[in-house]
Amino acid sequence: MTRPPYCHPIRLSDLSDRQATEIELVPERAELDAIAQDLELLGLRKVRLKVRLSPVGKRDWKLTGKLGATVLQPCVATLAPVTTRIDEPVERLYLTKMPQPEAGSEIEMDDDSVEPLGETIDLGAVLTEALALALPLYPRAEEPGAGDISVTEPGKTPLTDEDVKPFAGLASLRDKLQKGE
Repeated sequence: MTRPPYCHPIRLSDLSDRQATEIELVPERAELDAIAQDLELLGLRKVRLKVRLSPVGKRDWKLTGKLGATVLQPCVATLAPVTTRIDEPVERLYLTKMPQPEAGSEIEMDDDSVEPLGETIDLGAVLTEALALALPLYPRAEEPGAGDISVTEPGKTPLTDEDVKPFAGLASLRDKLQKGE
């Protein structure tokens, strides 16, 4: 198993098992660069994960919070840089005993926010995973205005937009026929 680009483990034994704990995570520049490289981004800035870890029952934990980030990705069409602001809710439920599927039954993955609970919760991994899931799949740069391009052989008249609309001529012929010309 490879080490994630950004780790920030929280030991559950250090948290109160009677009340929620608020944690805010803001990675340093070197950590942002490592995350950006791992996610194949052009850049990553203003990343913040603000969470609340709450005890559930005697041994389980619930994480709720919000991820905010500004990412720079290449446009899928032009490779031009595309800046996107991400503000996503984050939710995880950490269980000491994961439900086991019955033998011979199909496994259905309904809830991807349920995870097994260990001695720590890695908020860096939560941040990186939430960011990866929130990224636009096909980032697009703003389309430039349509320009007029005229290409033809030297000495010949280039085609215009009106020349390549054959039905426009038929419409004018129909109008003439209806007027009785």
